[in-house]
Amino acid sequence: MDLLILFKIIFILGILVALYALIRNLDIIKIIFRYWFDLLFRK
Repeated sequence: MDLLILFKIIFILGILVALYALIRNLDIIKIIFRYWFDLLFRK
């Protein structure tokens, strides 16, 4: 039972860290998406 609680805590912390990293790098991700969009749908 304690192991399950520990895994849940680690999982929630991992999600929070991933969300924080995504929010911090949102402008970089937007630039990458814009680059790929231009590459795929170039006229």
